[in-house]
Amino acid sequence: MLFPIFETNRVVVSPPGSNGVTLLLARASKPEQIDFVGNQAGGRVLLFVNTDDFWRDYNRMLSEGVKFIREPKVQDYGTVAVFEDLYGNLWDLLQLAPNHPMASRVL
Repeated sequence: MLFPIFETNRVVVSPPGSNGVTLLLARASKPEQIDFVGNQAGGRVLLFVNTDDFWRDYNRMLSEGVKFIREPKVQDYGTVAVFEDLYGNLWDLLQLAPNHPMASRVL
């Protein structure tokens, strides 16, 4: 879910119905910040979105126009695809394999 706050410079992102961790995203507002937009992680993935149903969320995101820049891959650790946000930041959509040590710690 998206919740605009602090005028229009920031937005809080959290899963629907979540009472837990949220993510605050802030828009660059100074010239020295703008130079880094889309490259906060130096060309690497910036954030990971964990899901309990990769294909459901991948297909929904595709249908809503999300730009995936790396196709889904099944890896030893789980299923993953990389998408780009409106500002060029890279995100992983990730469903961990059931036997992955972190699988019981997410969601």
